[in-house]
Amino acid sequence: MSSARTYNSIVLVKQVPDTHNISGEVMKEDGTINRSALPAIFNPEDLNALEMALQVRERYGGQVTVLTMGPASAAEVLRESLYRGADKVLLLSDRRFAGADTLATSYTLKCAIDKLGDPSASSGHGYDLIFCGRQAIDGDTAQVGPQTAEKLGIPQITYAESVVSLDENEIVVERAFPLGREWVKCSLPCLLTVVASANQPRPPSARKRIEYKLAATPLEYRALLKKWPEFESEQALESYLAARNLQIPIWTADDVEADVDRLGLAGSPTQVYKVNFVVLETTDSKDIPADQEGIAALMQELVKEYIVG
Repeated sequence: MSSARTYNSIVLVKQVPDTHNISGEVMKEDGTINRSALPAIFNPEDLNALEMALQVRERYGGQVTVLTMGPASAAEVLRESLYRGADKVLLLSDRRFAGADTLATSYTLKCAIDKLGDPSASSGHGYDLIFCGRQAIDGDTAQVGPQTAEKLGIPQITYAESVVSLDENEIVVERAFPLGREWVKCSLPCLLTVVASANQPRPPSARKRIEYKLAATPLEYRALLKKWPEFESEQALESYLAARNLQIPIWTADDVEADVDRLGLAGSPTQVYKVNFVVLETTDSKDIPADQEGIAALMQELVKEYIVG
């Protein structure tokens, strides 16, 4: 029997370049991706992580805070999170974060989570659970989640497919692997990396789209003024957003008290030497039953492999 206590969650999400369009031509000389040259999407498994956090809130109560690191454009995944039901969102944005590998990224996220933490909280951390996708499709390293947990000094459960139970300071999670499943019991707080098979992420709510259509960071005010000329100045727009809780806060390296030598490209020992566009060819074929179930199974496989969707 679960207890009456509530659980606060932090969800780490990422705006990623659409990997269908990555080739050697989009790489910069320093080995990083020229993200402005590619369409951006919400990292697929991060949507599964957000959905799991929302389900925990609906089942047990609490609050869901979504955190991302990136340029001003990354605020779009934060709005998408609000449309789906997140309570709070936060953007980490600073030129000094640019070019970060997994080591520098996890350090930056750790600093931000430390700031979000509240020593007076029941868990002693201000959060009980941290959710993130198993991996991002632009790197496929699956390292940021585990590295963040290690830097925070909390346990982690990878390949999480479902939260079986939460009881006081203990969680039971079902993990999914290609060759089987297992149940893991863990103390809180802990970090979970979530797999694509965990759930079907809910679509954005039409009501919340209307409610949060003006949610913005200060970096976006100038563009918003062009779209909404009825606001006479950035100050007038800011006052309007503040009164309606539509400001998306931005934290910089100084705000999270990070060691600048461990940030961005300077703090990243990993560098990409080259990216090749690889086309896989095969002579194998697969019969698809010409019925509704066969087509549904084909579409599910194509989405799972990020071929469509």
